[in-house]
Amino acid sequence: MPTNLDWKWMFTTPEGRIERGRWWIGVAALLVVALISTILFGTDGLVPFIITIVLQLAGLMLHIKRCHDRDKSGWWCLLLLIPVVGFLWALIDLGLLEGTPGDNRFGPDPLARAGV
Repeated sequence: MPTNLDWKWMFTTPEGRIERGRWWIGVAALLVVALISTILFGTDGLVPFIITIVLQLAGLMLHIKRCHDRDKSGWWCLLLLIPVVGFLWALIDLGLLEGTPGDNRFGPDPLARAGV
């Protein structure tokens, strides 16, 4: 289980790589924030719209980093625009399959950095 999470880096930049454990933690955090914002603000209006945009961008940064760990371009995230197929792709490719061992073109192995 990852320790010492850098939340700002995880959700604000597409740079680098992120391992499966941190990706799942990030996805869970985004889901919790979305649920809380829906409870507090509902689904209609400017505030929920802005929160949704921010959460979508944060999720995109997270998914791009996970693509990088799989040695794929972040452009693969466009698959998320395809209903059902995008969800299944993310679940399998990003959530279940291991990342590239060792360094790749997107940076050092995040498991080696985390000491796992």
